[in-house]
Amino acid sequence: MITAFVLIHAVADSIPETAQAIADIDGVAEVYSCAGDVDLIAMVRVHTHEDLADLIPGKIGRVSGVIDTDTHIAFRSYSTADTESAFAIGAED
Repeated sequence: MITAFVLIHAVADSIPETAQAIADIDGVAEVYSCAGDVDLIAMVRVHTHEDLADLIPGKIGRVSGVIDTDTHIAFRSYSTADTESAFAIGAED
């Protein structure tokens, strides 16, 4: 599974509608509105790089209100929750 974070610049007046339209796309796990250099951040999970290549420019980039995207592919996850659950495997209560 490939995880990517898509930083999205959007038209200010349409951020809620743009975010919901992006969230409704298959392969998009979550969309966050945020403060800072970008308006929205989408977390995308797909099976192949080809899926990612189709999803970003072909679907997310074509949503009304999207001005620009910048995609960052995740290599590895570092999460306290993941570590704790891994050590709990097989543990008895």
